[in-house]
Amino acid sequence: MNIKNNSKEGSYLVWSSNNLTIKSVAIIALSLLSFQTAVNAQETQVVKYTKPSWFFGAAAGANFNFYRGSTQQMNASFTSPTAFHDGFGGGLFIAPLLEFHRPDSKWGFMFQTGYDSRKASFDQVVTPCNCPADLKTNLSYITVEPSVRFAPFKNNFYLYGGPRLAFNMDKSFTYQLGVNPAFPDQALSPAVKGDFDKIEKTLISMQIGAGYDIPLSSDANKTQFVLSPFVAFQPYFGQNPRSTETWNITTLRAGVALKFGQGRNIQEDTAILKDNEVQFYVDSPANVQGEQKMTEIFPLRNYVFFNAGSTEIPSRYVLLNKNQVKDFKEDQLEVFAPKNLSDRSKRQMIVYYNVINIIGDRMEKNPSATITLVGSSEKGNEDGLVMSESIKTYLVNVFAINPSRINTKGQIKPTVPSEQTGGTLELELLREGDRRVTIESNSSDLLMEFQSGPDAQLKPVQIVALQEAPVESYVTINNKGANEALSSWSLQMTDEQGKVQSFGPYTQEMVSIPGKSILGSRAEGDFKVKMIGQTKSGKIVEKETPMHVVLWKPATMIEGIRYSILYEFNKSKAITIYEKYLSDVVTPKIPAGGTVIIHGHTDIIGGEAYNLDLSVARVNDVKKIIENALSKAGRKDVKFELNGFGEDVNKAPFENKTPEERFYNRTVVIDIIPVK
Repeated sequence: MNIKNNSKEGSYLVWSSNNLTIKSVAIIALSLLSFQTAVNAQETQVVKYTKPSWFFGAAAGANFNFYRGSTQQMNASFTSPTAFHDGFGGGLFIAPLLEFHRPDSKWGFMFQTGYDSRKASFDQVVTPCNCPADLKTNLSYITVEPSVRFAPFKNNFYLYGGPRLAFNMDKSFTYQLGVNPAFPDQALSPAVKGDFDKIEKTLISMQIGAGYDIPLSSDANKTQFVLSPFVAFQPYFGQNPRSTETWNITTLRAGVALKFGQGRNIQEDTAILKDNEVQFYVDSPANVQGEQKMTEIFPLRNYVFFNAGSTEIPSRYVLLNKNQVKDFKEDQLEVFAPKNLSDRSKRQMIVYYNVINIIGDRMEKNPSATITLVGSSEKGNEDGLVMSESIKTYLVNVFAINPSRINTKGQIKPTVPSEQTGGTLELELLREGDRRVTIESNSSDLLMEFQSGPDAQLKPVQIVALQEAPVESYVTINNKGANEALSSWSLQMTDEQGKVQSFGPYTQEMVSIPGKSILGSRAEGDFKVKMIGQTKSGKIVEKETPMHVVLWKPATMIEGIRYSILYEFNKSKAITIYEKYLSDVVTPKIPAGGTVIIHGHTDIIGGEAYNLDLSVARVNDVKKIIENALSKAGRKDVKFELNGFGEDVNKAPFENKTPEERFYNRTVVIDIIPVK
């Protein structure tokens, strides 16, 4: 039939243009190769170059487009009497490209953007008049395709994959109704041409593919060409071209890319490196003695806060594996530090984000201790119970706690809620603080002194500071350019007495060496540092620089002690258990003639002036309790310094980004300083 022949002719034109494009790329590649070979024949000096890392070029190929689903109403003006379903066709793909991948690396990236045709013909259908009908589309896009490149064997074979962002260019169609075979003399209806309506202007989909790089140039060429046949698969996910009906497209693409890049001159006939190829210098920090530190007793809230909409333990809490449990010590928590902590509150938040591990460690050491986990969720009892069960599962699986020692339950509000009835301000922050699991216990091994009952707070933690030299105190050796120019390098350090120490060999550009490894027991010293490197061609290069090294000194530990007590939301009176704690634990630690510095803080919820008054009230509350205890002991030798800082973010112990930080900012800090 004429209509069918027209469809075939359209397909032939598509494939002809694809074949022409692929042939053109191949001819250009061979021409460039011939030209480069001729130039190489004229060179008199043999120079070798590394493989390029950056490539530029173009890719061309054919899209094999598979239509699935249904389409019938082409636009508001035309609807086919019968729906079209499956179809197939080919379209042109052509795009400039950019690639980056180091010769010795498996990983890289690719980026290409260009013309992407998704044209095809639907399978012929028969209409109610027993007439055949054909539908062809000229669907095409501008496509943007960033991809991750992975060479699993570090050779020329590679895989790639990534998103595809397509912007519609052409949405035209041609519909042809044939004649009933029973009446062959009927006149053929004119073809209906138009544009689809309800076409998605932008499509977001994906692709995966594979390719193989065929070098067209030797390492004697600075500019090196590569021919890369490739194949890619783009599934129908995200490739529904219209916002109506069910038509979708799956595409298999095959083609070839021609790309080029420039290598670096290896210069095997050069005896020494030029000065600018390797930049060698040393950074030796001054290592001034750290600030003074005092023993700190950290209070521990019996709360674990959960993110909105999640019943999983938040990632900011430190979660161990079974092998780490044997090394866990609650007085050395710096070893188990969470991520993304600000410096201001780092040590304290390490304690607070290990609360579940501290409970597990204490229950492991005290087999009779039991707990109840009460989850509070605005979504209801079941959601709160799931939150509790997530903590129980962790304690059972990681710390091997007997499940019978842990009870769980869920409720809508915690026993001591932050959100009060009738409140209207800053409800979002208050509700964030109420979404938590409360750890309840009557076991004295877990609880703070003088506490009992389900709401009792947990026993505080005393940290033994691990004052080891930080990485920032190390001597840093920078040998910029060594990755490219040197196969390896070593160091020789000579002190004032002529004693030589050797370090290395190294292959990276930067290394850090602890000052103690260089100085031993000496406090400081002067050295001459010589870098001895071997080039990739086997030559030796040396560079030298002076260096002064100072041994890192730990912070001085003074005899002072820091205690902290915590308040509930919007409260200024210390609860009864803290009165006993301040009177019977804190006050006896105050030495004769000592000074007690008391400073109070609040979180950021509420007005600034109100919070300032609240912090002052908390400070005076603590002072009054301590003064009463001193008076009962017949003592009048203690000086007090009082400060209420309210919500001042420059003075607050913590940030206010998380409910943990806000809860722990509701605090009064007591520093006990002995007579100097």
